Amino acid sequence: MTTPFAHPMIDNWDESHAAGLDDLSRLAWRSNLLGADRAIANFGGGNTSSKIAEQDHLGRETSTLYVKGSGSDLATIRPDQFAGFRQAELEPLIARAAMDDAAMVAYLARCQVDPAMPRGSIETLLHAFIPAPCVDHTHPDAINMLACATDGERLVRECFGDDALWIPYIRPGFALAKQVGEAVRANPSTTMVILAKHGLVTWGDTDRAVHAATRSAIDRAAAFVNERAAGTPAFGGEARPPLDGEARLDLLAAVLPVLRGNLSAPAEGPGARLDDGRRDIHHKILSTDMTSDTLAFVASVRGQELSQVGAACPDHLIHTKVRPLWVPFDPATDDAAALAERIPSAVQRYQTDYLAYHAAHDDPAGPEAAEVNDPNPRIVLIEGVGLVAAGATRRAADLSRDLYHRAIQVIRGADALGGYTSLSDAESHAVEYWPLERYKLSLAPPPPELAGQVVLITGGAGGIGRATGQRLAKDGACIVTMDLDADGAGDAVATYGRSGLGIAANVTDENQVAAAFRAAVLEFGGIDLVISNAGLASSAPITETSVEEWDRNHDVLARGYFLVSREAFRTLRAQAIGGGVVFIASKNAVYAGRNAAAYSAAKAAELHLARCLAEEGGPDGIRVNIVNPDAVLRGSRIWQGQWKAERAAAYGIGEDDLDAHYRARTTLGVNIFPDDIAEAVAFFASDRSAKTTGNMLNVDGGVAAAYPR
Repeated sequence: MTTPFAHPMIDNWDESHAAGLDDLSRLAWRSNLLGADRAIANFGGGNTSSKIAEQDHLGRETSTLYVKGSGSDLATIRPDQFAGFRQAELEPLIARAAMDDAAMVAYLARCQVDPAMPRGSIETLLHAFIPAPCVDHTHPDAINMLACATDGERLVRECFGDDALWIPYIRPGFALAKQVGEAVRANPSTTMVILAKHGLVTWGDTDRAVHAATRSAIDRAAAFVNERAAGTPAFGGEARPPLDGEARLDLLAAVLPVLRGNLSAPAEGPGARLDDGRRDIHHKILSTDMTSDTLAFVASVRGQELSQVGAACPDHLIHTKVRPLWVPFDPATDDAAALAERIPSAVQRYQTDYLAYHAAHDDPAGPEAAEVNDPNPRIVLIEGVGLVAAGATRRAADLSRDLYHRAIQVIRGADALGGYTSLSDAESHAVEYWPLERYKLSLAPPPPELAGQVVLITGGAGGIGRATGQRLAKDGACIVTMDLDADGAGDAVATYGRSGLGIAANVTDENQVAAAFRAAVLEFGGIDLVISNAGLASSAPITETSVEEWDRNHDVLARGYFLVSREAFRTLRAQAIGGGVVFIASKNAVYAGRNAAAYSAAKAAELHLARCLAEEGGPDGIRVNIVNPDAVLRGSRIWQGQWKAERAAAYGIGEDDLDAHYRARTTLGVNIFPDDIAEAVAFFASDRSAKTTGNMLNVDGGVAAAYPR
């Protein structure tokens, strides 16, 4: 690796823009500049403040400390996401000898200028006790390379001289704020504080001054690290070349479902099963990092050793745990089958070790006693292959991945400076199980019904497929839209945000179907539910049905559903955590429609395939169910083109009269919409139908059979 160990901060201050902002807006903009570079401020990490002179609710001149609200992110924070406190009421607290977290939080609540404001950062008092109008607290990689070095205090002194104060590690809260505040007041010539194993604090009389102080500290640290570490092989040098691009993807496509299944399943023991005997599965989304820095780490001589030292920053712990799971792999002697076989025992060992870590540091009778978190790893490092992060949502998985990517940078620099150190296990546990952090998590809304699940929908660009995707995405699922229409698939996915993937594929093509599932696995780690919805409209008397039309129906509705189901079963069985398949069939599968022999016969084959699969998948917990729509599909693509013309001709009416004709033959006087079909699919996708397989649900608007009246 020849890239620099540390990077300076970009000078992105625009004084003309800053001058046009009010004080609070300038604080938000200053924060956004820091958050724009994740090598300076992790997602959700760090905090900024300004002490602003303003009138209180009685019209009195007062100083209000505005500090980042808890749970916000510097990159995107807005003025209304800062919490305001009466500085005059915070200032006297520095004279106190001690204050526990609960008392501090209660006191801060009484000092807040508006109860409707966000809850203030746990480090609010750190900002209050520093006697400067503007304060930045960040976790820059370049600074943490020094703060996490084994001889960090000496290195900081060599780098910054008397400009920096070193504060030994202590968990954020009153004690840390008091230490920092007293140290800064006792040393007025200093320009920064380096918090051991934690980060940087800077201050200034103006927003521009504190921004410049932060940039100066980072630039000086980066230059120092790069000079001292020059010529040092990263992570002890390369042990063996990492697996190359296509071979790496082939390997991941084969093993990610196995890994995902093991990370989603609980450790066996109390609570591992629900009351009805089923395993208590917590579905995970997987996100990968195969960047050059990460590959250098997992293919290095000392990667495994360094990965087990601990987190590079306390802020990481909630999302990455104290350490990752390292899985050995040698491309010269191992293959995908060997790696897949190794994963279950590796995950089980991690679970056992994590439970022991919690038991060793949790005091069941103490004030911070807590139930154990999910004992599965958040970060998995596969030797010579890359990084895999796991999370309950796509966002959570990506956040864990990105934070560990930052950790790799810090580890690289600190180790090159003479050694990397981290929090002790006791210190790590105190952060991971910190009541204030757990309280923050408790405020999050409950996860939606399908959180962490991945759904693949064939025919996903059409009316039923799109409506189903939107319905299941609302329930928290990641959606893979597969369709012949690439543009339509992309349009549908655009409504799902980061949790969607569009794939152009033909369900009748064996290779394209396999490639679609491979892409879904590489994107999300696996599949939980497949909605087989690809279809076509066909109507003609048997005497006028061509062989080509007959074959076309059976290609799509029989062969296509077989190929998709086969790939679904392969992936679901590799995960070994159950799953489901839902066929969008038709009432024609049960009641043959007039002048639709090819379509009805193919739909009947599709229906029987589903029932065969329900029997075959049962032992693996794979449920297969069927939704039978009637032909009245307002808003669907079936309601256009040749099919509509053929239907009108079959009834001897004009196309413009077809809506009224179907409305008249519907008992309830309503038409069926794609949303109605989506609602039926959502039932089969959820735990509400956990004991149901091989079942049919008709969605027909009240029509007893498919025969026209």
